Amino acid sequence: MSEELAPGLYLVATPIGNLGDITLRALDVLKNADRIACEDTRQTQKLLNHFAIATPTTSYHQHNERERATELIDALKAGARIAVVSDAGIPGISDPGSWLVNAAIAAGIAVIPIPGANAALSALIASGLSTEQFHFIGFLPEKAGARRTRLEDLAALSRDSAQTIIFYEAPHRIAETLSDLESVFGPTLRVVAARELTKLHEEFLRGTAAEIRQNLIARDRIRGEFVLLIEVPAKTAGAPGPVSETRETISARVARLQSESGLDEKEALKRLARELGQSKSELYRELQRERARRK
Repeated sequence: MSEELAPGLYLVATPIGNLGDITLRALDVLKNADRIACEDTRQTQKLLNHFAIATPTTSYHQHNERERATELIDALKAGARIAVVSDAGIPGISDPGSWLVNAAIAAGIAVIPIPGANAALSALIASGLSTEQFHFIGFLPEKAGARRTRLEDLAALSRDSAQTIIFYEAPHRIAETLSDLESVFGPTLRVVAARELTKLHEEFLRGTAAEIRQNLIARDRIRGEFVLLIEVPAKTAGAPGPVSETRETISARVARLQSESGLDEKEALKRLARELGQSKSELYRELQRERARRK
């Protein structure tokens, strides 16, 4: 028999694929909580059914979290024991949860973390990249221009030692993001793409952004959510950054295509855009920015 569960807000990590990764403590909390707040009640119900857990559930997701938080805080103030889960992994990490945590703390309610599976850290420890310093970004912006700006901002940061940066990425955007990484950080950037972690088809792809991209686009279909890791070298303040090097590389590529194939600049840009998986207009703007800096 487990000890009686104390009142409070329990942040319960759930498996990211393999159901065997649930912890005994997590099962105990889920069984004995008064209510489970779920990112998707249908997804969580599969987990609860598997472990014969009958605790009532309620939806708690990005579209209702502020409204639902008020209701949950009222219940917690009355002495309830509420568990929060996301669809997979740790709630609050690129998933709903943080708003409720802050509201509970402000109300003087105990917040108890129940550790478990996490995609970012699982990918990091098996990546082969540096684990001494790492920076978790979560999902990059969906729009191409905003994504490139975010990556350029990261490239411009000063670092006194190499650092691993970790992203989450969807399968339908992974090829574009890899192209952006090569353009912003340069062709020698070390990249690891981890997909289907803890599942039957778990896979780690290691190499340059271009190598991994070519591997993926050659497939009939790109499946599974990705954890994307890059190892960014040290860069002191004021030193030339990867962005400048990358734009010179793109400029050189355009010049080489013109020289080797007799193409004009417009056609060379069009071909390079296809090779990199970028839009021609984005590539043209990048080339113009490079030229403006050289004036």
